[in-house]
Order: sequence, then structure tokens, then C-alpha cells
Amino acid sequence: REKLENDSYDWHTRHARVMEWKARTQPEIVLIGDSITHFWGGEPSDAPARGPIAWRGLFGNTPVLNLGFGWDRTQNVLWRIEHGELDGIKPRAVVIHIGTNNTSATPNARANTAAEIVEGIAAACTRIREKLPDARIILMAIFPREEKPDAPRRKLINETNRLLTAYAADKQITLLDIGPALLAPDGTLPRA
Repeated sequence: REKLENDSYDWHTRHARVMEWKARTQPEIVLIGDSITHFWGGEPSDAPARGPIAWRGLFGNTPVLNLGFGWDRTQNVLWRIEHGELDGIKPRAVVIHIGTNNTSATPNARANTAAEIVEGIAAACTRIREKLPDARIILMAIFPREEKPDAPRRKLINETNRLLTAYAADKQITLLDIGPALLAPDGTLPRA
């Protein structure tokens, strides 16, 4: 499904800008995700980047296509893949970090179960592999949310990541889980 939620940018304009940018640039790396990816940096740029120094430090001059869209869920990623965002490119790697917004209930969409979130991520990975068979897929585990480790959403994310670990191993997909590095030793998520 296309856009579900409103954010600080125009979703349809961003999709059009992605299509224009990728048509004139051959990216080596593609990042697919939600606002965490969208507002990090890179092109196409339509909002103030929140991590331009980290972006430059990691990617340098490597052409990277940022397919992060704030508020996107797995179903939005599938819509974007089906509507051409990966067509005509040959990146060496695709990094996908999606699913956190599927844990939220809004007037436009219900919260999903861990199994449903993994099903959506798996569908996206399948389509990525079909469209970009030579690209390495790197799947990011969902970052922790909520301050306390026993919060319901944290439990849902932990269960989703457990299922993602099994899925990635079965499909020979690299799974990176940097979430633990974001937590304090007692499992709380610091405000910083």
C-alpha cells in the first residue's frame, strides 16, 4: 500500500524524486527503510539530514540511494518496490531496516504481530532478491523502543527480532542487530 501516515514531508513527491534521482545515478548501495533511514542523510534529500557527518564517514563519495520514507511500514516498502524504486539499478548491496512502524496502531493501520511483521519483511526481501539478484541483502534488526525492557512494544520488537534471526539464517541473509549497543547494561533505553 502506498502512503498511510502524514509526516514532515510529501510522500508522493519523495517517491517521484527517488525515481528521478535513480534514473541519473547508478547507486552502489541502496538503503530501504522508514524515518530512521530517511532523515539520516543522502539522496534524494528533501529534509534536513540528522546524521550527515556519520553518513559521510560511512559512505564517503559512494553513490547511495536512500529509500527511507518516514512513517513507512513493510506494506509501504512493498508498494514502492512494485512501483519501480528498484527497477533499472544494479547495486552491490541493499540494506533494509523496516518494521518499527508496524508495531504502532494508528487510525490508518493496526499494529501487527511479530509474525506479521516478519512476513512483511520477508516479502520485501523476496522481491528485492527477484529484482536485484546480484545484490547482497543486509537486514537490520528492529531497534529497541520504549524505555523499559518489559514494555509491551519492546517485547513485540524482541519477538520480531528473534523470528527475523531465524528467517535470515534460513535464507542466507546477513542480519545485523545493533540494538543492544543502544541500551544501558540494565536493558533500559537511555533518552540520549
